Amino acid sequence: MFYGNVNNPMFEEQLAVLPGPLRSAIRFLKETDLASHEPGKFDITLDGVPMILQVLDLTTAPRDTLRPEIHRVNIDVQFLAAGGPERACYYDDDGTNVIDEDLLGTPRDICFYKNNRNVKEGTIEMNVGTYAVYFPWDVHIPAVQTTEAPAAIRKIVVKVPVAACLK
Repeated sequence: MFYGNVNNPMFEEQLAVLPGPLRSAIRFLKETDLASHEPGKFDITLDGVPMILQVLDLTTAPRDTLRPEIHRVNIDVQFLAAGGPERACYYDDDGTNVIDEDLLGTPRDICFYKNNRNVKEGTIEMNVGTYAVYFPWDVHIPAVQTTEAPAAIRKIVVKVPVAACLK
């Protein structure tokens, strides 16, 4: 898992160390006005790699109301395009998590875990322009509210095939 902000002065250096498909996805997030894009799920191709674009209008919620999730086929590149702020929580998928709902064998490629109060979660404070990249071993909980009141957010997710990054 790693994160950054598209407005960071070292943005190009951050991208330079990544596999090509991840560079393409993050650059697309910086260069495309997704705050005004229609919501939905779209098939896109970036530098010859088929990817999935999700444009989501969400409301942040208390951490204990959200389920941890993982993906196996795709790497999630999540981006806060508007609204917020948002907190994202994460931890290592060490094989001890209890499955709440397994949809990994479906086109959704997602598995939800039950919340475990004994897990030590890291957090990322996401403001507009922040991206977070979650690999198959990164359990993540997006859209966590940062204040007592929920916040509207425009969340963008680019799903990058793991296989495309291994070439």
